[in-house]
Amino acid sequence: MRSSTPIKIFTWHIHGSYLYYLSQCDFEIYIPLSDKKQEGYIGRGTTFPFGKNVIEVPVAHIKEMTFDCILFQTAHNYLKDQYEILSAEQRELPAIYLEHDPPQQVPTDTRHVVNSKRITLVHVTHFNKLMWDNNDTYATVIDHGVMAPPISYTGEIERGIVVINNLSERGRRLGADIFAEVSKQVPLDLIGMGSEDIGGLGEVLHPQLPQFISRYRFFFNPIRHTSLGLAILEAMMIGVPIVALATTEMTTVIRDGESGIIHTDIDYLVRRMNQLLQNRPLAQQLGEAGKQVANERFNIERFRKDWYNLVQRVIQADHTTSKVHDSELMEI
Repeated sequence: MRSSTPIKIFTWHIHGSYLYYLSQCDFEIYIPLSDKKQEGYIGRGTTFPFGKNVIEVPVAHIKEMTFDCILFQTAHNYLKDQYEILSAEQRELPAIYLEHDPPQQVPTDTRHVVNSKRITLVHVTHFNKLMWDNNDTYATVIDHGVMAPPISYTGEIERGIVVINNLSERGRRLGADIFAEVSKQVPLDLIGMGSEDIGGLGEVLHPQLPQFISRYRFFFNPIRHTSLGLAILEAMMIGVPIVALATTEMTTVIRDGESGIIHTDIDYLVRRMNQLLQNRPLAQQLGEAGKQVANERFNIERFRKDWYNLVQRVIQADHTTSKVHDSELMEI
């Protein structure tokens, strides 16, 4: 049974989209606010329609607050931030490290920054968990969850849409070269922060994104090595057909020719994209199948339940351990 008092989580504003969906859970989420505006310290910001349960805390007041759990999201949070802004007592609270990405240096032999039996390591895909060396830390997976907006796919724009922030700076890993190559053979539009640098249309804010992409014939994901993008799942939720590289977790989400188009052969993807441009009913068929997959696997209610149950277990396990330690001290 869920408590009438919300669980109080302290974390940093790292990935706005993920924080927005996490805020749909039955938590009060406290995030730091600093005049310096460095990563994680921007407060709520203006991009996402956060509810009242996302609460800004000026850095100077954090040590005065009471929380139930600490949620780390970056190595900087874990190695530096916690020692600079949290009290010693707060640093002993039940803790979770949310890892958003696969390892980027050596794909199979990179050890995670966390190596602790008192911290739970949460990966957002099974591929990520597989590739990281998780040390002796307990590691689990919570699949993404996204909300289905009241918007339907139309696909009348005979172009593909690509959604990546700062693609020109992020290079081959994010598929900058693939985007450039494919753009010569297929009409594509790029949106995202900094996209104007390479002829893109600029940033489209998250609340306007579903309506914007719903008119494009397909969504193309040229990324070689990353986590499963929330923008992909948001597109699937409204029935936009996905064309993507068969890499990382994507291979468990899309079945080629059934719920989208997926392959490691760029030439094949180009042929299929041009086919979708010529065959709108096929695009609608693939998009509808992808929408069903998204609703079954990535619905927000499953996500809410998974996160609530995990946080409850982490808090309960920490309290149980404390009681055991207290009883041992009494016997000495």
